[in-house]
Amino acid sequence: MAEPESTVINTNVKQKDPSTALVIAVTTRAIFNLEEEHKLYLEKGKDEYTRHQLANQDKPLPPGTAFAFIQAVQYVNKKILESNPAERDLFDILVLSNNSPESGARIINSAKHYGLEISKFCFVSDEDSTQYLKSHGVKLFLSADRTDVCNALRRGVSAALVFQQEVQAPSTPLRVVFDGDAVLFSDETDQIFQEQGLEGALQYERAMEAIPIGEGPLKAFAMHLGKMRKKFGQEKSPIRTYLVTARSGRDMGIRAIKTLREWGLPIDEAFFMDGAPKGPILAQIQPHIFFDDGLHNIQGAQNVGVPSAWVP
Repeated sequence: MAEPESTVINTNVKQKDPSTALVIAVTTRAIFNLEEEHKLYLEKGKDEYTRHQLANQDKPLPPGTAFAFIQAVQYVNKKILESNPAERDLFDILVLSNNSPESGARIINSAKHYGLEISKFCFVSDEDSTQYLKSHGVKLFLSADRTDVCNALRRGVSAALVFQQEVQAPSTPLRVVFDGDAVLFSDETDQIFQEQGLEGALQYERAMEAIPIGEGPLKAFAMHLGKMRKKFGQEKSPIRTYLVTARSGRDMGIRAIKTLREWGLPIDEAFFMDGAPKGPILAQIQPHIFFDDGLHNIQGAQNVGVPSAWVP
């Protein structure tokens, strides 16, 4: 497969082995707030956008929704290397951009300004840049473009859509919250619920209690995160993971817990909301990122300032 048009290796950052690292690809609009620039691009075209980026290449871009998540991921790398300097199971961040390398100079300078350890900047001229995800060994892709996210999911890469919002930077450790059905798990029970209502879904869950739920689009990413989480004891871990699901604990929680146990996926805390709004619990957890397939839950999370990513 052809390499993207231009890949800039960041020589200031130790390059990771993609066969062992947890590679996360972010687009420029997911990591930085480029809303004004994007508007300019849509209204005035590529040349005007490029001219603007070149004129402002030394002016750092403001942080975007995924920014705090990337910073927390760096903190985890630091902690892993402190306990074992030879460790190769690390996070690796690359930026995937539809900018040309010349208009991308501002992206590189912004990353440098904030001290972000991004190992590669891939400037792709193709319409569908997601074709390069597999060749880079990407395990999670965050983008502000819905088509990109859908293409990545179709290619079998864990992916989510990031909405631009004002984000309070939470403190360390890295905290990641997953929804259950259609995110960590498959949407099999959701489908029964749509067709047969709550009673049908409850009957299905009771009948299937001993059988693990199918895999959802973010399972592979969660498993790799869990593997890194296991390097540390419960108390000292720089990674904390949460399940916040609309399932009720009494009727539908058992199968979810059994599935996680079967997968060997360590979850620090699980909240079974029984359909209640997730915003208040998310405000308490203060995650660096929250993954959900329900847009109303994403909205609720945004209302309490929680960085959110939608899994369509």
